[in-house]
Amino acid sequence: MNPTKQQLANARVLVVGDAMLDRYWHGAVERISPEAPVPVVKVSREEERIGAAANVAYNVSTLGAQASFLGVVGDDEAGHTLESLLQETGIRTHLKRDAGLRTTVKLRVIGRQQQLLRLDFENEPDHEVLGMQTEAFTGLLPQQDAILFSDYGKGGLAHIPAMIEAARAAGKPVLVDPKGSDYSRYRGASVITPNRAELQDVVGRWHGEDDLRARAHKLREELGLQGLLLTRSEEGMTLFDGQGELHVKAQAREVFDVTGAGDTVIATLATMVAAGLSLRAALPIANRAGGIVVGKFGTATVSYEELFA
Repeated sequence: MNPTKQQLANARVLVVGDAMLDRYWHGAVERISPEAPVPVVKVSREEERIGAAANVAYNVSTLGAQASFLGVVGDDEAGHTLESLLQETGIRTHLKRDAGLRTTVKLRVIGRQQQLLRLDFENEPDHEVLGMQTEAFTGLLPQQDAILFSDYGKGGLAHIPAMIEAARAAGKPVLVDPKGSDYSRYRGASVITPNRAELQDVVGRWHGEDDLRARAHKLREELGLQGLLLTRSEEGMTLFDGQGELHVKAQAREVFDVTGAGDTVIATLATMVAAGLSLRAALPIANRAGGIVVGKFGTATVSYEELFA
């Protein structure tokens, strides 16, 4: 049963996590540099997009739901650019500024439709600013239908255990896109959505489906999660929950670019849960959204029309 446009328009999702600006410099490659054996890119076009956790909020908003974003940025040009981009898309933006922080920027140099180089600018936010973020979170919590934590490992979610606890105490579903090998910080979340490599870092390499099932359920029980959703690219996705497992096959279509596909999957899942669907009912819809977005270039999003066409 697909939700109506109206149900999604009423659904409110708060995304908390590492804000990032994605920059693309596109150009022509016509020669090799005389200074070193590298291509010379004559930049003809610059493009800026919302990245990381901010892109997750953008995905919620393009589905037609009400997205709010809470994150920490620097008091710099990239931070102000990111704020403007977020506001233009209609996302309710709650950015905390840390003067000592460089807003995370991923700059990709593209020549002949191929990524030639990526430059990352980043450092970790200050604990006082993170304290302000947690305070803001408490104020925003009552007006939400689902909370989504998008962890990119940049330090913006250092205080996540307290925020998960507050959200669960308020009876809100909590979805987490995890990072790193310490999942104890996500204890008590409704569902976490690791990919294969991320889950292997935590539970070790599994040998066959039975071994995977045992390890996934053990982790789920240890962390007190309702569900663990394993995203498996060409193998689709498997939800491990109290009822057992639910597997959905990958949507077969041309894979152009997997950038941001995980963002789209968890954003769609959170939006459907916020609209009142169960995790099991939301799963095939999120899977379909992931299948659509890999057919697009760069961090992309999916609209209601594309998803339910």
